[in-house]
Amino acid sequence: MRVLSWNVQNLRLRHPGGRSRLDGARDQDDGPEGRALDGADRRLTAAVLARAGADLCLLQEVFDRPSLDWFHDHLLRASGAAPWPWRACLPGNDGAGRDLAVLARRPFAATSHAALREAGRVVFCRDCLQVDLGELVLFGLHLKAPVPDPEAALVQRQREVAAVRRLIEARFADPARALWLVLGDFNDPEGRALGPLLAPFGVDLRARMPEGERWTWWREGQGRGCPDGMIASPALAARWPGAVPQALRWGMARAAGGGAERLAGVGALRPHASDHAALVLDLPGLGGPGL
Repeated sequence: MRVLSWNVQNLRLRHPGGRSRLDGARDQDDGPEGRALDGADRRLTAAVLARAGADLCLLQEVFDRPSLDWFHDHLLRASGAAPWPWRACLPGNDGAGRDLAVLARRPFAATSHAALREAGRVVFCRDCLQVDLGELVLFGLHLKAPVPDPEAALVQRQREVAAVRRLIEARFADPARALWLVLGDFNDPEGRALGPLLAPFGVDLRARMPEGERWTWWREGQGRGCPDGMIASPALAARWPGAVPQALRWGMARAAGGGAERLAGVGALRPHASDHAALVLDLPGLGGPGL
């Protein structure tokens, strides 16, 4: 089984003049010249997913289910990818609609934890999307970004991470022996919020990557970082000791460098598929009913 996690940077369907079109991989409206590249961006997003060939894709920054379905039906299928018949995009707490979404080639059950509250406050600034695949359970995240106040954002991420651990402990009688994987955009540049999920509770699979390969994000003027990650249960890490996340940078801007191969059509800055690389993890032999 191949699992993919990717922040696809503001995938949103709009209908200007009654015509359906997706926003490009950009954070703001940069005028007609920028909007003219939107279609090329999203064809590259589809090309990366088609080439990756994942059985399940956990995507961040998808606006809603219609955006996901239109992207699947019009761009992913046009790219030549086999379909992902099972899909979900449940509403989260991000006022801008940047939700978590799932594309899958096998059945799953999705549970949103966006409504979880503690001390009268919503816990997740977006969501923790739980994806049950029988033996394997995924916990998809997009944690609070370190802006505009980095210290306040850190406190928020710490609350979110602590809540994820409690969700795992509630789901499994013995979390160390279960097969679970926390994945997504952790937005934790210094790793200060992830402690409750790390050893001995879990295994940060990024540590298995070659040091020079541990970057999944680039932005002009800000350089590289590694906000994206995968944290496995001890049982999963032990069962697949050779499972190493791979960063797929085929759709990232050429200016990001790194010597990575790029798809035809990727520009110095744009068009690009996203400002993030996709992370993929192979779990050979995982299959059967519900998987």
